[in-house]
Amino acid sequence: MERMTRAEETMSTPDKPATAGSRPQRTDARTNRERILNAAEEVFGKGGESASTEEVARLANVGIATVFRHFPTKAALLAAVLVRRFDHLREQAEALLDAADPGPAFFDFFSHLVADAASKIAIAEALLEASGDTGDDGNGGGDGDGGGDGDGGGGDDRAGDSDAVQASNGLREAVGALLRRAQHAGAVRADAELPEVYALLVATSRAAAHAHLDEPVRARMLAIVFDGLAPLPNARTRTRTRKQT
Repeated sequence: MERMTRAEETMSTPDKPATAGSRPQRTDARTNRERILNAAEEVFGKGGESASTEEVARLANVGIATVFRHFPTKAALLAAVLVRRFDHLREQAEALLDAADPGPAFFDFFSHLVADAASKIAIAEALLEASGDTGDDGNGGGDGDGGGDGDGGGGDDRAGDSDAVQASNGLREAVGALLRRAQHAGAVRADAELPEVYALLVATSRAAAHAHLDEPVRARMLAIVFDGLAPLPNARTRTRTRKQT
């Protein structure tokens, strides 16, 4: 667990001291927090487990003490990055629930999650390493839930992991809503349920990320997956027959 040492705290650039006019300080604190989160998403999205909070502080142009004042541990910082990212993706999915054509809305968002997977996977794996957990389900197009006991930071890390799990589940529910709309519109086969569709999403996301697929190969891979999700005549009948045999 990465924590601030006494020497780092002494050498770091502190936040501005509290004054009688406290509102500007709160504004500065919110600004610093956003800068830290933006920097952490970039640093850990590229560097994964090997990246450090010192790199985050440098990119955000704040002292390491400021980073740890907002996020007491590395795991807490990573969990906050994942929560924000999951929330943004969920909001994007929910905005598509009003799309005029549910089929393209579902498939386009599926494609977006796969294309976005590499950095999410890097951040999730960094969180798992920081929290000492080993139970990654890789959901949400490559986003692990990072739900572990952590070490040292205890309660703060567990709370962050729990928030990340909740945010990941919210994204999953939004994908499920898009799937149901696409099925009702006849764009996706009716016998495909969220667990297997999400498994396809996870698998294609991880394949694209770990194999470093370029855009043309990724597009061809997704075309094959989407052909498999297309409506087929008597699909449910064949599914029931397979289960009976």
